[in-house]
Amino acid sequence: MTANTWKTLFTNWPKDVQRRGVVVNTLNEAIPFKSFMIKEDMLLLDRTNPDPLGSRFILLGFDSVHNVKLVDPIKESVFAAAGFTGKLA
Repeated sequence: MTANTWKTLFTNWPKDVQRRGVVVNTLNEAIPFKSFMIKEDMLLLDRTNPDPLGSRFILLGFDSVHNVKLVDPIKESVFAAAGFTGKLA
């Protein structure tokens, strides 16, 4: 995945999907988030819980995003509307 792919995903986040999940960065750190904001090439994540140092927010470049995990049940139609093709089992 490229930084542009992740930026496109977050910029066009499906309206029927809650703006929460888990971002795994390129250092393999899992970052649970309950909301996010975007600024140019940067993602601002509102963590669900502070990290061990007490940090609630994290700024992350889109080039550091390795994958995104969605924690809520989502209907296949939402994925289709987001451009995914095929069928889920």
